[in-house]
Amino acid sequence: MSTKTKKPSSTPAMKRAVGPGGKRIPKRKPDAAASNTERLRKAALAEIKDRLAGGKQDHEVPSEKEVANNANLAAASKGKQPKSEKAPKPAKEPKPKRVSALDAAAQVLAASEVPMRAKEMIAAMEAKGLWTSPGGKTPEATLYAAIIREIAAKGTAARFKKHERGVFVAGKGA
Repeated sequence: MSTKTKKPSSTPAMKRAVGPGGKRIPKRKPDAAASNTERLRKAALAEIKDRLAGGKQDHEVPSEKEVANNANLAAASKGKQPKSEKAPKPAKEPKPKRVSALDAAAQVLAASEVPMRAKEMIAAMEAKGLWTSPGGKTPEATLYAAIIREIAAKGTAARFKKHERGVFVAGKGA
């Protein structure tokens, strides 16, 4: 027995060039593809030159259908009268700006000579018609928190001043 290995008869490149039945596939001639591409390129250049010579591009030139339609519209519009312009809508009166709870509390405290609690301020604001609760369960707690925030933010320039725990008087900003 011989230890020689059998050499492949063809290279992988040759195998790809062989079609079914062992027939070789002829290569495409490069001249044919190049001439086809060159022919298309020349046709495109000729079309571009024609467009430029005409002055207008395809999308700028109306078709026959568009020309006929425009003529029909022009004839129809001559017989009609132009639409009358609509009268401008009257300006709405601006709604009066609602006073916030904090602004109303500042007004109530400025008018009052005695220190007040948040609950008393809410009652006085509703009695004077300055502000009413939009349906909250604890408007006095909200007002108290807003007053404390303003005092902390503005300091001595705040509209409120703490008199005692939970009791406020009008400050310098009021």
